Amino acid sequence: MVREYEPGDRPVISVAGLTKSFGKVRAVRGIDLDVARGSVLALLGPNGAGKTTTVRILSTLLRPDGGRVTVGGHDVVLAPEKVQALIGLAGQSVSVDDRLTGTQNLVMLGRLYRLDRKDARARAAQLIEGLTLSEAANRLVRTYSGGMRRKLDLAASLIAAPPVLFLDEPTAGLDPASRVTLWEVIRELVHDGTTVLLTTQYLEEADRLAGTVAVIDGGRLTAHGTPAELKARAGTAAFELTAATADDFDRLRLLLPARLDTAAPDTRTVSFRAGDTSAGGLRSLREIIDRVLAAGIAVEGYATRQPTLDDAFLQLTGHGPGSGADGKDEP
Repeated sequence: MVREYEPGDRPVISVAGLTKSFGKVRAVRGIDLDVARGSVLALLGPNGAGKTTTVRILSTLLRPDGGRVTVGGHDVVLAPEKVQALIGLAGQSVSVDDRLTGTQNLVMLGRLYRLDRKDARARAAQLIEGLTLSEAANRLVRTYSGGMRRKLDLAASLIAAPPVLFLDEPTAGLDPASRVTLWEVIRELVHDGTTVLLTTQYLEEADRLAGTVAVIDGGRLTAHGTPAELKARAGTAAFELTAATADDFDRLRLLLPARLDTAAPDTRTVSFRAGDTSAGGLRSLREIIDRVLAAGIAVEGYATRQPTLDDAFLQLTGHGPGSGADGKDEP
């Protein structure tokens, strides 16, 4: 098993001026990124933003048009075989063999990584147990559900205990319980020194796992920082008021600022930002409630909601993580 790479304080993953085009489509337009050892960087962006293209370049599956990329101190263009010896990759498509059992898939991959048979079987058993696949370990993969196949694919990327791991939407299609299980596996890997770069459509996932978040939109890096720093850019806390009746909801909308963050008739809830000039100069939830009660509007609930990573993402890109300008996935 190979777990060694060049020592020192340099970033384990370094990206400088990265560019890549497919014909007239400029998928990546000058991205700069550094990822420290034993950390998680989450790459966020709408479909077509350049996330998967970037991961494929970092994992030596695509050749960049420009810029320089190193992994463990090795250039992905000049020394791809050295990079490949350091990395594991779980892409969006499942790469395991349907005609083998889960255990057979992992043992075969372990042998390809030059583990002896005993070590390959031990590593396979460890991963199968850790990813809660024990009951299906000896079943043919073609009988697996989509979520089980996804977990087995992740196990395959971990069979050689790589020091650098690229995960392209690792929990896509998983049920919530399996997603949480996978998060725990990733946390343990990072605790043991693995460096992880992941793309995800689940902003909660990035918030839970990543020390640093990078937002890509239109092939460009539009924001970079900790989840807390990006959430702070989304503004102050939001006030939420829920009217008792539909009539109270309509009156609430007229009384409070015309430009609300949200106004949801189905839940009779309005929200707006604290300290926002659109809130008529109202600075506290108490002030707002006093004004509402003075108007005789019945309110059945109120809350203060802190900005989320979803709020930050919407502000930075203008749309959600699962959408893009053309609605298509990137090349």
